[in-house]
Amino acid sequence: MGGEEYMGTVMLVALAVAALGGVVTAHIRAGRREARAEKERLAEDARRQARRSLEAVWAMDDRQFEDYVAELCRRDGCTDVKRVGGAGDLGADVTGLLPDGRRFVIQCKRYAKHRTVGSRDIQTFNGTARAEHGADVPIFVASCVFTKPAREFAARHQLCLIDVNLLGFWNSGTTLTSLLDLDIGRSGTNRKLRPDHD
Repeated sequence: MGGEEYMGTVMLVALAVAALGGVVTAHIRAGRREARAEKERLAEDARRQARRSLEAVWAMDDRQFEDYVAELCRRDGCTDVKRVGGAGDLGADVTGLLPDGRRFVIQCKRYAKHRTVGSRDIQTFNGTARAEHGADVPIFVASCVFTKPAREFAARHQLCLIDVNLLGFWNSGTTLTSLLDLDIGRSGTNRKLRPDHD
């Protein structure tokens, strides 16, 4: 084989390798995009399924909702759990001890799914949870979503927020302790759900 033929063969092989590399890279990128899209689709399906399991929750009255939250706490190994909500409760609807012994205080808001809990409610709860009730872990549970300012305030003041999506997961078996470490300021959504009727 002459020098020119050899160089031509080398060039063809180099071009073929480069083309193959481009095809492989394109397939890898497409696969990653598909995997991300599938992960997002599965997460949205899980949120939708969790919400669907809450239909009975939206039908509860306030006291039933507080009893329901207290029962979820007991299910997850919390002790000394009491429903204390009522007139003059200063924001404490459920109290108890986490499995590790820390005292929690929960404020419950059973709102229609299309409502939101705003920053004012979170600020009021923040002012009483630790000072009035001695909470190590203040938790605000709502059957709807929190506004963005509410989530940002809660993140700054180490309040745990459990919105409708997280409540669905809690209802479906996720433990309370695994929800406590979520960064509510960066997670969740403040988009309202549509009402059942117009």
